[in-house]
Formats: sequence, structure tokens, C-alpha cells
Amino acid sequence: RVAASIFARMLALLAFLTAREMFGTGAGLITLVLIVFEPNLLAHGAMVTTDTGAACFLLASIYAFYRYVKSPSWGRIALLGIAAGAFFITKHSAVLLPPMLILLAITELLRRRQPGNESRLREAVRFAGTFLIAGVLAWAIVWIGYGLRYSARPAGMQINPPLERTLANLSPVEGKAIATMARWKLLPESWLYGLADVRSVANVWPSFVFGKIYAHGVWFYFPVAFVIKATLTTLIFLPLIVYAIATRSLRGWREILFLSLPPALYFCISMTSKLNIGIRHILLVFVFVLILAGGAAWSLICKDRRWALPIGALILFHVVSSLRAFPTSYIAYANELWGGPADIHKYLTDSTTDWGQQLKAVKRYVDVHGIQQCWFAYTAEPAIPFRAYGIPCKPLPTMDTFWFGLKLDTPPVIQGPVFFSHIPLTFYEAGSSVLSPYREFMRRKPTAVIENGVFIYDGTFEVPYAAAFDHAVKSGYLLEQHQPEQALAEAQAGIALAPDSMQSLMALGDAQKALQKNAEARITFEKALALVRTMEPTAQEVWSPRVQKKLAGL
Repeated sequence: RVAASIFARMLALLAFLTAREMFGTGAGLITLVLIVFEPNLLAHGAMVTTDTGAACFLLASIYAFYRYVKSPSWGRIALLGIAAGAFFITKHSAVLLPPMLILLAITELLRRRQPGNESRLREAVRFAGTFLIAGVLAWAIVWIGYGLRYSARPAGMQINPPLERTLANLSPVEGKAIATMARWKLLPESWLYGLADVRSVANVWPSFVFGKIYAHGVWFYFPVAFVIKATLTTLIFLPLIVYAIATRSLRGWREILFLSLPPALYFCISMTSKLNIGIRHILLVFVFVLILAGGAAWSLICKDRRWALPIGALILFHVVSSLRAFPTSYIAYANELWGGPADIHKYLTDSTTDWGQQLKAVKRYVDVHGIQQCWFAYTAEPAIPFRAYGIPCKPLPTMDTFWFGLKLDTPPVIQGPVFFSHIPLTFYEAGSSVLSPYREFMRRKPTAVIENGVFIYDGTFEVPYAAAFDHAVKSGYLLEQHQPEQALAEAQAGIALAPDSMQSLMALGDAQKALQKNAEARITFEKALALVRTMEPTAQEVWSPRVQKKLAGL
């Protein structure tokens, strides 16, 4: 995390330098304060993820291009190529950088109409040459970043699953483009595989907004997340930026366009993305908005000193709102209009609320209360085993335990305390509330909440759907091991506990089909299809064809 935090420091410094060069030292200092106390940057700035690094290198790329168009030189072309290359080896969203730069170049061509300037054609050729040189340099940096090696694995070993299987989940255009690059080895296999994997996951990942589960991403996710997760100061600065531009207090169309078009394009494209798993994916939008806010604030103060007091109050409120989340609530931050971190779980989940960050706090809780036996549905189990932190609980099934193939033995009745991370409590990753084994807990009031993300329930609870879920997982595993009779027995055990468990119905139908009991399998899948009709509309779109395909295969 210390190493990862270097990118956050670089980002803050770059934001200051950008604002200072574009709008003055005062603007740079205001921007720096806003950046340093931005809750979402504090939440993810030291995480070992790509989001802060991506924001850093996108800003570096745009800033480098801005300095180039102001005063072209070979050195500034090289800086653009280096920044772009760093962006490409940091995160796959760098594929949006070329259209951003082209869009900014077009604005430069359209703006320059004064006599004596180069002809537009000549300048367009110069931009094309600049992009070609910077692009080759960025391409070289990507190869250097991957050790000048195409193969993802050494000694001729194939990556598993193969790239071709991942490409099958993409649209024909995307799949063909990546396959062509792989065939010609234009980029390292690992980079191409990562791009295909991200696009593949984006096509199937559910979302959770305003307490509702959607089987896929929704266009309004990021606007909603921004309004909830941005500080009120940031939201108030948005109309102030427009006002400063409209009143010509904030001057310099080049600067305004360079700071507004890239995040606007990124934000619009993010709204079409089906991967809605956290505000961190638009972290870079905050950076550009806050630089513009710093410029607008300073320009208004310079034009009329009476602006100093209200703008100072806004900045102070930004700082206070951020400090209220210190030290443990930055990931779960929500502004005051939405109830703050304590209420964020009502509207959003995943890395916007719960990223499994509360294990040390859970350990303190069980120690203080002398808890020796408990149950825990933890977000990252088993990738991060909570028992490694000395938490004495038994694991409850989650989507992560399912994906990892963890076979559990949850009884139909459990004795609390029961701990739930917010993600498994919602079970949104399954794509429908009907698929959740914990629906009853969503309707209960927890005994306590740890760091806004782990919910505690005391008492004795019936959890037949969780027990049935475990039987369905075992049934699927046995079927893969070509043991259909044992798989059938496990599926039947699940049905006995929860006759309307979707997971158990599907497992039972698959086992019956494997044993060539097609008539029985048809009845089972028809029951499953009837259950699908009780799901949310988006979930029906996913599950109805899936079950229909099972029926057609009998």
C-alpha cells in the first residue's frame, strides 16, 4: 500500500501543477486542498488497484498534450508518449485515451482561425505525426512493461482458460479485433487477455442501485453514485464552474476544453458500461472536476473579493465532511444529503460500500464480546480467509465461495451471532433477490453494524436456502466428476430443505438429465421456469433463455 500510495501523491502533485499552469498559483493551491481531502481519493489512493494510477496517468497524458499544443517540442512529444504508455500498462481504460486526444486536437483545429496561423491541413498533419510518434513510444513502453515477452506464461505453457474461450464471450467486433491483435502479436498476450476478461465480465455483471438488484449494468449507476459519493462542496462547485465560464470569470477555452472534454467523454462511456461495481472506476472524473473547481474558485475570487468568504466556507465544509469519515469510513463515504457513511448501504454496494475492509474491526468486536462461536458471510472468503485474522466464525456460503468451489455444510438452523458483509447480505452478484439465501436478514434490523459494512444479527435463525445452496454446489461438483447419482442425492437434499430454491432446482434438473431421466428433468426445469417469472425483469431476461435452453436440450 505504501508503494501504491505513490500514485496518489503523484496525482495530487500533477493536479496542483496543472491548475497552477492553467489558472494560477491560487487555483493550484485550492485544487490541492480539494484533492487531498477528496474522500473517494482517500478511500482508494492507497489500495493496491489500478484506479488511482489510471487517474494519475490520464491526467499526466492530458497535461502533457496541453503543454505540447502550447509550445510544441520533441521533448514534449516524448513526455506524451511516456505518460500514455504508463496509462496503458496501468489500466485497460487507456483505450479511451486516443479518442480523447483526437477530440482535443479537433478543438485546436477548430479554434485557430486567426490570420498567420498554420493552415488547418498542415496542423492536422502535424498532430497526426505527433500522435504517431507518441503512439509508437507508448506501444514500446507497454512491451517493456511486460518484459518484452508476448506469452503470458513461460515455457510454452498456455494461459488458462485460453484467450479464445474468453473472446467467445465478447461481441463479434470486440472479439475479432482482439483476436487479430493476438494473431499478429501486436501487444503482449497478458494485456490482451486482461482486456478480453474485463470486457467479458462487463457483459454479465449485476448491479445494485437504490437497494434494487439488476442482472446487468444500468446507465444511471454512475450518475447516481457520483451524486451520492461526491461531497456537497464538489456538487455545488459544478454549477459554480458553469457560472464562472458563463460570466467569463474563468477564461481560456483551451484550458476549459482540456479539463472538461476528457472526463465528459469518459463519464458518458461509463454510463454505457455494464460493469457497475464502484465509484473507483470514475475516480479520474473527480480529479478533472476538482481542477476546474479550483480554477473557477480562484477566478471568481480574483474578480470579486466578496467570493472569498462563501468559497472558503465551501472548502472548509469539504474538509470537515471528509474528516468525519476518518479513519475507517472513506470507502463507505456518502455525503450528508444521503445520510453519510451509515446509510450508504441503502443505495449502493460493492467497492463503493464494502470491500471486505473491516476484518480487524470484526476481530476487535468478537474479542470485546467474548464470542467463541459465530457465522460469517464475508465478502472475500476464501480468497482472504477471515480466520487468518483470528475470527472464530464458520463461513456461510457467498457467491465468492461458489466461484472458488468451496464446499460448505451449512445447517438449516444456525445460532448467532451472524456476521454479514454487505455484498453477500444483498447477494446482488447472483443477479436477482430471488436467488439470495439471505432475504430474511435483509428485512431484519441488525444488532450492530461494524464500520458501515458488516451487519451483526443475534439469535437463532432458519437458513434453509443457505443449506440448500451448499447442496447445489456439491451437486454441481459431483456432476463434473461424472458421479450423477451422488449429484442427484445432493440436489434432492437441497430440494427437501427449500423446494423453491432456484439453485437446487437447476442442480436437480442437471442431475436428472445426466441420468437420462428426461421426463423428470422437464418437470424440474418447468418449476424453475415458473420461479424465473417471479424474478426482476432484468433477471428474467438472463434466466429465462438459460432455462429454456435446458428444456430444449432434453
